[in-house]
Amino acid sequence: MKKQITTLLVTVVLSPLAQSAQNLSGYWEYNEFLNAHPAQQKLTKALVDSVESAPVPLVAEQTKPIQISVVYPGQQISDYWVRNIKAFEKRLDKLGIQYEINQVFTRPSLDIRQQSLSLMEAVKNAPDYLVFTLDTTRHRKFIEHVLNSSETKLILQNITTPVRAWNNNQPFMYVGFDHATGSRMLADYFDERVEEKGSYSVLYRSQGYVSDARGDTFIEKMSHQDNYKLASSYYTQANKGSSYSATLNILERNPEIEFIYACSTDVALGAIEALKESNREDVLINGWGGGSAELESIKEGGLDVTVMRMNDDTGIAMADAIKWDIEGKPVPTTYSGDFELVTQDDTPERIELLKQRAFRYSDN
Repeated sequence: MKKQITTLLVTVVLSPLAQSAQNLSGYWEYNEFLNAHPAQQKLTKALVDSVESAPVPLVAEQTKPIQISVVYPGQQISDYWVRNIKAFEKRLDKLGIQYEINQVFTRPSLDIRQQSLSLMEAVKNAPDYLVFTLDTTRHRKFIEHVLNSSETKLILQNITTPVRAWNNNQPFMYVGFDHATGSRMLADYFDERVEEKGSYSVLYRSQGYVSDARGDTFIEKMSHQDNYKLASSYYTQANKGSSYSATLNILERNPEIEFIYACSTDVALGAIEALKESNREDVLINGWGGGSAELESIKEGGLDVTVMRMNDDTGIAMADAIKWDIEGKPVPTTYSGDFELVTQDDTPERIELLKQRAFRYSDN
């Protein structure tokens, strides 16, 4: 079984930063977009304030329930997507919005056919809102089709950086936790924690936007220090099995490695298994997202650090944006939720307070 996983692994000796920079240049950075569009900055700030506040019920009258379709890569260890939908629905309920929702969860990077069929079915049913994501070229082609041929309003989850080429034909909304912001927070942590001249490896998810935004942003930030050597980097299939195999490969080829930067929860947890099996728990490893599985791993001494999303912010933001839309109010093009850095040095009391804030809807 291990041999089969290894043959499926795509290995990159050094990350193609120049190519990645070109890929990411097709997007506005989150703060760059807001600074260039003052009206959008004002709208985003208003939505931030709304998310942090108690729900204000809908004042417009609905003649029928709104139709919402959701297609998410939710079949993974990370509970971000499942919690997001739960917070979304609970906020809609508290806002007094009548709605009907159809949701499909698929596996990231693997269920391409199922995802395509679900998306086409969703568009065929002409929902008022379609909640999806943007990670691959295939996703982008589908989104462009919807933008150009459908009245359905697209909410793109897990991306906060507007596509430059779409200019004045943007989706209804981008919403998530800015990948570059979280990655730079982790880079600062490793810069403070690891001795100079340390070497490290990067475990990407599958090839796509999220890997570029998380992995290459981290590498670019670390490269400015001149103290750290990127020994290797690997694309995985965004799951535990492939990252487990990649980590064994890393340890065999680069035994002097001091830390591994992981681009997602499932990838990090697979790496931890390999480190434990190899008696290399001296190698530092991060999580990405701070969901329940990662917080449990930090408690057990597996993960050293994670950047924790205030998870339910994005579900609440989607619901509030839809309420504004029903009321005829303008909606911001992009919104990013907040992060907090969590390490093994944090007290259980601090982590519990962060959980109460991050999961304030999805845990109740």
